[in-house]
Amino acid sequence: MTRPRKELVDIADTRYYHIVSRCVRRSFLCGKDESTGRSYEHRRQWIEDRIHLLSSLFGIDICAYAVMSNHLHLVVKLSPEEIAALEDYDVVTRWRYLFKGPHLVQQWYKGARLSDTELNEVKSVIAVLRNRLSNLGWFMKCLNEPIAKRANEEDQCSGHFWESRYKSQALLSKNALLAAMAYVDLNPVRAGIAVSPQTSDHTSLKLRLSANKKAEIKHKPSSKNITKRSDKFEYKPLFSFKSSASELRESQLPITFHEYLQLIEFALRKYKNQPEVGQLHHILEVPNQINAATWITDSTEFESIYRRRFSTKLKKAQCAA
Repeated sequence: MTRPRKELVDIADTRYYHIVSRCVRRSFLCGKDESTGRSYEHRRQWIEDRIHLLSSLFGIDICAYAVMSNHLHLVVKLSPEEIAALEDYDVVTRWRYLFKGPHLVQQWYKGARLSDTELNEVKSVIAVLRNRLSNLGWFMKCLNEPIAKRANEEDQCSGHFWESRYKSQALLSKNALLAAMAYVDLNPVRAGIAVSPQTSDHTSLKLRLSANKKAEIKHKPSSKNITKRSDKFEYKPLFSFKSSASELRESQLPITFHEYLQLIEFALRKYKNQPEVGQLHHILEVPNQINAATWITDSTEFESIYRRRFSTKLKKAQCAA
C-alpha cells in the first residue's frame, strides 16, 4: 500500500532524497516519437530551467539531476533553515515568481495600509507560504504542473502528463547519497544515449564539468522560460562539493569534486566493460567514506538495490522509535 508522503520525507531521518518522476505518455516527455518522427527534445530545456529556478526559490538544494526522454531524476537536499531565515517580504517576493498570492498579501506587498486584523491575516498567510517554500511536495508540484500544462498545450490535448505520484527515496548514508548522485549523473550513459559524462546533455555532471573552474556554478537559462523573472534574478548554484579533503561543512557534499570524478570513472568501467582494477579506498582521503567493495554495483544499479536496502533500514528505525 502507498505510504503517506510525510512518512517518506522527514528531515529527522535525512536531508537527502532521490526523486524520480515519470511521464504517463512514456515517449513524449522529451524524446522522439518513432511512430511520427516528431521530436520533443526541446522540452528537456524547459525542465532543466525549471529545476534551477525552483531550487533558487525553495529551501531545496540540487545535488544531481538528469532529464531523460521519459522521466527525470533529482537528488536533493532539504534546507528549510534557508527559508526560515528570510524576512516576510522576501518570502512573498519568492512566492510571487510562481503565483500572484492572495489579494490581501498583494496589497501588503505593495505597501498599502492595512488594519491590525488584516495584518494578522497576512502574517498567517506568509507562515503558510514559508512552509510551502520548504516543502518537497510543493517543489515537485511547481515543477511538474507547469511542464504538464505547457506540454499539453503544445500537443493540443488534455489529461495526465505525469504519473500520479513522484517517487521519493530517503538517502540514509553518505554511501547512498554518492551512489544516487553517480547513478543519476550517469543515466544517459546507462541508457545508451551518451558515450560519456561530457556528452550527457541536461545533467548536473555535464553542467559542473562545463563550468570554467569557478567556485560557484551558475545556470544560464534559455530565452523561453516558463516563469517570467526579473533580469536581476540569479539562479542558485548546484549544491557544492567540499573544497578540500580536510574541510567539511554542512553546506557541502561529503567529498571533493575530484574524488567524485574518480568515483564516476570507476562506475564507468561497467559500461565500458573494463576490469575493476585498483583499490577504490585509495581514491578518498577519508577512510571508509564509501563501501569500496560494492561501489560499482551500487552506483550503476542504485534504484533496484537501495530501494530494498534502505527502505528496510528506515522501517526498522521507525519501529524502534
